[in-house]
Amino acid sequence: MKKTYKQAGMLALSVLLAGCATGPSPQQVAEATQKVIKSSFRDQGIAKTSWLDQDASNKACSEAQGAALEPQLAKSIEEANLKTIKMPSDGKFLGDWKEGEKIAQNGRGMTWTDQPGSANGGSCYNCHQISKEELSFGSIGPSLYNYGKLRGVADPAAAASKPIVDYTWGKLWNAKAYNACSGMPRFGHAGILNETQLRHVMALLLDPQSPVNK
Repeated sequence: MKKTYKQAGMLALSVLLAGCATGPSPQQVAEATQKVIKSSFRDQGIAKTSWLDQDASNKACSEAQGAALEPQLAKSIEEANLKTIKMPSDGKFLGDWKEGEKIAQNGRGMTWTDQPGSANGGSCYNCHQISKEELSFGSIGPSLYNYGKLRGVADPAAAASKPIVDYTWGKLWNAKAYNACSGMPRFGHAGILNETQLRHVMALLLDPQSPVNK
C-alpha cells in the first residue's frame, strides 16, 4: 500500500509539473486527482471504491470548485434531491433525545473495519454546536443550540403538524434538497443513519426536554 501511494503521488506530480510553464488547468488537476484516487484505493471490508463515484449532484458541485452554480442548475439539483426524501414510515418524527445525543457524539462508521449492518454515528458535533454542555464542537455549520425552542416546538405530541418538523426531517435525510451544494451528509439518502436513528436525532433537536432546548 505504501508503494502504491508513492507511485500515485509521483503520477499526480508529473501531470502537474508538465503544466508548470503556464500552471495546471482545473481539468489537469481534476484528472490527476482521479488518477491518484483510482490507484490508491481498493475494496476492503464494507468500504467500497464505488463510494467514490459521484452522482450528478455531487459532480456538478465538484466541477464548480466552490463557485456558485447557475440558478437553474441549482434549482434542478434541489428538486431532484427533494424527490428522494422519505418521510417516517409510521408518521412518527421524534424518538429519544438521549439516544440522539449518543448518535451526535459518535463519529464511528462506514470504515473497512466495521461489520456489515453495524450502526453508524452522525458525528454532528464535528460541524455544529448542539447542546450547551458540549465544549468541543465544529463551526462549519450553524449553531443548533435552541433549535426547536427558537422555532416554536413546545409540544412533542403536536410536532408532526409543524412545517419545521418536515423541513428538519428532510434536511437530515437529504440536505441537497434545500441547498444544492450543501456539505452536510445526506444521512437518510446515503444510508448513513436509519429511520430509527433519524428519529432520535430529530428528538435531540426538537424535544423541549432535550438539553438543546434548555
